[in-house]
Amino acid sequence: MFHERSHGESFLDFVIDRSQWPGLWILDEPESALSFQGCLALIGLLQAIVDDGLGQVVLSTHSPVLAAFPGATIHEVGEWGLRRSAWADLDLVRNQRAFLESPERYLRHLE
Repeated sequence: MFHERSHGESFLDFVIDRSQWPGLWILDEPESALSFQGCLALIGLLQAIVDDGLGQVVLSTHSPVLAAFPGATIHEVGEWGLRRSAWADLDLVRNQRAFLESPERYLRHLE
């Protein structure tokens, strides 16, 4: 079944399949396999796992979408080390927002 689906779809199927097993979920950049909609779907699946008391989630991401996980305690890693941060204060959120507001400011440096 997994070979007939995209990488992201297969990953979400895996999470659905394992979501009834209690435990600790440690995910390192799961957005690499996921579209925007896939990231939203993953948040929904993981939120259900947490809400049902079946597990805890530790998530490493460069995705502002996944970093917006409801109720998450966010820690940002950088040259300063590790610090607790609000979602809106994350470098990845500020950088994505700035790019979306004016992509030409960034893309002109590629020429």
